[in-house]
Amino acid sequence: MKTELNAKVVGKIEFAPGNFAIKIAPIGRTLPDFIPGQYGVLGLPYSAPRSVFSDPEEPPADPDKMIRRAYSVASSSMSKEYVEFYISLVRSGALTPRLHKVQIGDLVWLGPKFTGLMTLESVPEDANVILIATGTGLAPYMSMIRTLVTKSSFDRHYAVIHGAKHSWDLGYRSELETLSRISKQFKYYPVVSDHESEPVPWNGAKGFIEDFWKSGELANEWSKKRN
Repeated sequence: MKTELNAKVVGKIEFAPGNFAIKIAPIGRTLPDFIPGQYGVLGLPYSAPRSVFSDPEEPPADPDKMIRRAYSVASSSMSKEYVEFYISLVRSGALTPRLHKVQIGDLVWLGPKFTGLMTLESVPEDANVILIATGTGLAPYMSMIRTLVTKSSFDRHYAVIHGAKHSWDLGYRSELETLSRISKQFKYYPVVSDHESEPVPWNGAKGFIEDFWKSGELANEWSKKRN
């Protein structure tokens, strides 16, 4: 049985080749509520075209069969018009090459609900929060931070440590750098591992996230604020 595509692509950002975000709006229904940190399910049929940057694929036995995968939400939970997902192209994958191919106005399948336990709900109210990610693992943290910004509720210190091989793979970097400059309660630390191949010298943290953590920079920064 052919599954109906029930949502529309209303926005797409390509941070770097194969590193992108898409905004999805449901058709004929209200976007379900979710808690920042949760995930939703996207789908496209095997008949949907693949990105030119993907690997060849054997013809599917059933072109109408739906490919479904779970992706963490990157948008604020206060947004009711669309939901945003941060995705990395897996060249040999089944769904990401098809999602990479979609353009604004194209239809996709969006699951009926959002779920997941990786939220801030159980974090003590008096605890500072450090959010650590590499690549598209940043997505749920973007949802958390964007929701806090929307609510103007930075009631404690938050820090995002985001690691990537190259600086151009740091999705949402400009947004997080801006927030880090204007908010005393938020700090953003991008970490680049292959800094020697940068076309412009990288002046931020170098190496891997564990190297940055061992440097004590974040602990020193928060110690200054307490004093």
